[in-house]
Amino acid sequence: MLPRLESIKQARIKIGLTQQKLASLTGVSTSMINQIESGRCQPSYGTARKIFEVLWSLDSQSSTKAGDICSKEIAKLKAHDSLQDAIKKMQELSISQMPIFDGTEVVGVITEDGIVKHILDSDETERKRIKISEIMDARPPIVDYNTPVKTLVSLIRYSKCVLVSKQSKIVGIITASDTLKLVD
Repeated sequence: MLPRLESIKQARIKIGLTQQKLASLTGVSTSMINQIESGRCQPSYGTARKIFEVLWSLDSQSSTKAGDICSKEIAKLKAHDSLQDAIKKMQELSISQMPIFDGTEVVGVITEDGIVKHILDSDETERKRIKISEIMDARPPIVDYNTPVKTLVSLIRYSKCVLVSKQSKIVGIITASDTLKLVD
């Protein structure tokens, strides 16, 4: 038994889908979706089932939260650590960015791009002298553990990483590679 046809529009809007995209995903014309939503058309059972299956599938994806995909083990550095410390730790862990902490407070992020800029202009002795606080980028965005992942896409585009907090404590990190977990 399927839900009432009137719920299609609400479900589609809830997950941020256009009529055109729903039509594309179901193999039904955009005009047909419009007519079904406005009550001007009664689709066959098979067509209605196909529409609801797509909506249910996408809704389950949209219910995925930041806490579900974040990496729980966060490699950290302190603002007073050296550039050489950052290089060594990032190489050991094969990671491309790392949050910088001052106690429990996130104060910045160090990235491969940021390091490369300074490696070219320094030797190993100088890299031991340069403090991360002198070269780190601004603090990455912090989102709540229950933030829907679909809202993170734009943050990941503009930031190298996003930190995840739960009850005001940083509990995870999301990088662009973590968002690949959403692709089947």
